Amino acid sequence: MNDLLAAVYLIFFALIAGGAFALMNQNLRGSASMASAQRSGSRPRRHPEAPEPGDEVLYVDLSRERLEELYQQAS
Repeated sequence: MNDLLAAVYLIFFALIAGGAFALMNQNLRGSASMASAQRSGSRPRRHPEAPEPGDEVLYVDLSRERLEELYQQAS
């Protein structure tokens, strides 16, 4: 029985180790391809929700001075 459990354990260990290696390998390949694309001069894709140049965006100033000023106005 112990031999069977050891075999099952080793099989699952090999599956998890192989999956971790495959994931690491794909991440390294993706990073390398992104780096080579940046070196070749191609521009990265814009996010679809990114504002166009000249568009106004909402900005919230959360600096310490501004927060203290708002706190003083509230009291």
